[in-house]
Amino acid sequence: MRPAPASAPPPTGHRQGPHGRTTSGTGPADLTEPSAQDPPAARPAPGAAASPPPPPTASDLPPLPPPFLPAQPPQPLPAPGEDHPAPRDYVGSGPPTYDAEPTALPSADPDGLDGLVADTVLDGARYGTCTLRAVSARGDSARYRGDPRRDALLVARFGAGEQALILVAMATGARATAGAHRAAAEVCQWIGRAVGRSHARLAEDLRAARRGELKSGLHRLTDRSLGRLRAGAAEQGLAPEEYAATLRCLLLPADPGCRTRVFFGAGAGGLFRLRDGAWQDMEPGAGDVAGEPVVGFGSPPRARPGQAPDETPEGDRLTMDLGVTTPPGPSGGPPAGPPREPFRFRASVARPGDVLLLCTTGLAEPLLSEPELGEHLARRWSGRTPPGLAEFLADSRVRVKGYADDRTAAAVWEA
Repeated sequence: MRPAPASAPPPTGHRQGPHGRTTSGTGPADLTEPSAQDPPAARPAPGAAASPPPPPTASDLPPLPPPFLPAQPPQPLPAPGEDHPAPRDYVGSGPPTYDAEPTALPSADPDGLDGLVADTVLDGARYGTCTLRAVSARGDSARYRGDPRRDALLVARFGAGEQALILVAMATGARATAGAHRAAAEVCQWIGRAVGRSHARLAEDLRAARRGELKSGLHRLTDRSLGRLRAGAAEQGLAPEEYAATLRCLLLPADPGCRTRVFFGAGAGGLFRLRDGAWQDMEPGAGDVAGEPVVGFGSPPRARPGQAPDETPEGDRLTMDLGVTTPPGPSGGPPAGPPREPFRFRASVARPGDVLLLCTTGLAEPLLSEPELGEHLARRWSGRTPPGLAEFLADSRVRVKGYADDRTAAAVWEA
């Protein structure tokens, strides 16, 4: 990653993003490298013992992005001891089209019962300073039609004690394809095996804040897992887009002294942080360069009109090409098959009171489009102990008219 030219510091102006979100040119509190403009550290006098550098403080971190939700100023949070607002079935102008409860079951094969997918799965854990809640639930439209849940969820711990590493992986199979649920489940299992076999090294890199090693290593593991999915499509005689899935993951160290949280994956979805009662969009930017996946560090989640996909509003190029190109097609023509999703990576430092939310598009889209949903979840989840599994299920299932896809979400409360 090349630093911006040192001629003049970029302005800190804000811009208006999709769905009315306001974003800034600076990213969230990521594991960023020192700027070339930082003054050199004072050298000790000859013969004097070198003292260790002081630990970073909140003032050393880059500015935070402004909240994108709620659109209106949030209501005051409940005072200590005061009850939080009750769960709701839906938000918006009216009830959704479909019933809230399951209607039809997916068709079952008597010789393939191990391939059945439950309507809803719940999981959770508490390690170090964080409490995890995770859910994957079939969407209202799939419940009505009797389709299987296309989303898959994997929550796994590798290792023991403070050396353990927790992986949350979620995937969404391609829409309107027969094997969508199998593709999602397979890619979660493959990334789980890959991370599990490398968990000791990954946990060490997390504790040492080795951003470069984490980025390159996780990119390789993600490419291998998605590559196996494409190979599976070829074995079945299917086009790559007919047996495909998105993949979004969180890595959480069990060490209470390490507050680094790492997101990685490929494909659409959402990554949000609830801090001080307001939501922040943490989704890392990704370039739209044909054939060359790009990963952003500290770049805004979306480019403004007319802006290069790998530039901030101030013109800083904060993304880097990882050199993974798509092979050319026959006779040197354009690449065969659909373009591959770019790899996305975000390493951030958590603070007490934060809530980090990773989700598939089934929850990300209504959260971005319906301010009332963000306001409700902010009031439900801020300034309190983490909800139990049943409460978290109810909160994640608050419905919005016009959004009936599967919902998979994992939220991490920081103590």
